[in-house]
Amino acid sequence: MKRLMILIASALLSAPVAAQAWSGNGDQKVQIGISGWGNGTGITGTYDYGISNMLSLGAGANIYFDDDKDGENNNNFFLFGRFNVHLQDVLGLPEQWDVYPGLDVGVLGNTLGLGAHIGARYFFNEKFGAFIEAGNNGSIGVSINL
Repeated sequence: MKRLMILIASALLSAPVAAQAWSGNGDQKVQIGISGWGNGTGITGTYDYGISNMLSLGAGANIYFDDDKDGENNNNFFLFGRFNVHLQDVLGLPEQWDVYPGLDVGVLGNTLGLGAHIGARYFFNEKFGAFIEAGNNGSIGVSINL
């Protein structure tokens, strides 16, 4: 995991700048990554669709490799809808950066799942970038422009 973090950080610092991380209404992103904390270690996938200059709606799924030790709850997945507020223009960020706080609401195993996060994306070129999200769930991975 430490090597992955170093590799991503190196790529962020040395990559050529030629991409727009957030273009507002109609913007579409897919993210695939590793869930490192929160409900467990696993994989994550999300989709975001821009509904205005600053807002996006989307959906996602986390599948956790860890199982509850007591076996009472089967919380090895989280299916959710998500809402993000994109702060690129407000913060005056370069076009390859996107910073966004957001909320997740869905099903965690057999119960209601709620989450909040703050995320950042950096695009290396027009198609591919990296993301990190921190909150009660956290993940890191690849972001793809559709």
